[in-house]
Amino acid sequence: MDDGVGTVEGSPHPGLRPVVDASWRRAEQAHLDPAVAAPLVLDGPGLEDARRAHPIAAALPVIRQLLVRDAEPDSRVVVAVGDARGRLLWVEGDPVLRRRAESMLFVPGAAWAEGDVGTSAPGTALAIGDGVQIRGAEHFAQDVKPWSCTAVPVRDPETGDIIGVIDVTGGDQVAEPHVLPLLEATAAAVERELLIARLREARTPGGPRRERPRPAIAALRVLGRDTGELAGADGRTGTLSARHSELLTLLSWHREGLSAERLAELVYGDPASTVTLRAEIVRLRKAIAAIAPELGPLARPYRLGAPLETDLGAVLDLQRRGAHRAAIASYGGGPLPGSDAPGVEELREDVIARLREALLESGSADLLIAWGETERGAADEDIWRAALQALPPHSPRRAQVVARLLALES
Repeated sequence: MDDGVGTVEGSPHPGLRPVVDASWRRAEQAHLDPAVAAPLVLDGPGLEDARRAHPIAAALPVIRQLLVRDAEPDSRVVVAVGDARGRLLWVEGDPVLRRRAESMLFVPGAAWAEGDVGTSAPGTALAIGDGVQIRGAEHFAQDVKPWSCTAVPVRDPETGDIIGVIDVTGGDQVAEPHVLPLLEATAAAVERELLIARLREARTPGGPRRERPRPAIAALRVLGRDTGELAGADGRTGTLSARHSELLTLLSWHREGLSAERLAELVYGDPASTVTLRAEIVRLRKAIAAIAPELGPLARPYRLGAPLETDLGAVLDLQRRGAHRAAIASYGGGPLPGSDAPGVEELREDVIARLREALLESGSADLLIAWGETERGAADEDIWRAALQALPPHSPRRAQVVARLLALES
């Protein structure tokens, strides 16, 4: 374990332990913004595929017995398991704390590698290949500073390669010295369980075969960005032009395919602009050839040649699972906020309508007020009326909500 005891003299981050200082430097070199939340990179089907394919899935009962059983209601502890890329696959434990953690996107499907959120226990443990504890203000991202966490990597018992990470997150108590040995023992138990299972399969004639991992698929990030970032299945990434971002976003949304006329209408507002569209599709194929050539796109109708995960799809998956707070937080400025393509505007309205309907059904005053304080919800009288109805009679927040309603009615 790297305790990172002491501080680094001459560091631009005085007072930070060496392990934390080094992590902050990596985050700054990557030009990460501490105000930006963790990105959602796996949607519903993609998340389920990643869970089924991951070897740690077979050892989840061990983790639950050693950690999650003691992290049930009132424990003030959340237990997370992620893959080698820092993508959280399982997040369990205290339900109240899990709901609070949604506000910083500490949810299944979110990416918590150092390259995504900077210094955090799961991401830094993966980066240094060792157990680590990160306390409060040592986190790089602003939203994570109220939390503390401890994490250890999990290795393949035969090759020694890192295959995942186990993390506990909560208040200061989860970064106490005794927590790290507990997680190290849990990781060792998981690795033993994986090895025993492999030996058992090898000795059993005609025994069950391990399911082959499903191939990784490309992912597109468009939330809060005017230009999308495309990541290929093999980890290659690239930033797309605004137009290519619009095309991939629309094709991923309309998975069944679109005629040339309909896609031209969604992109240019003119169904007759098919010649312009075809030329742009050719340029798009060339632009993504080195990142995710399997995407195509294909023609007649225009459609993607392979599945594409999007962070927008992950927002809707959160909403379907009832994680409304996380859905609101991750939606941010919405997909391609600078785009005025008619299809992108329709898409925004569709997602907004789904989120809004889910919030009204939730009856949660906190969530309704949180949405009402966003740009899209500020003038929504139905949201504010629902919030007023959901608040307890003597809540001090009723005055704020009534004032907002009076302002909207005047």
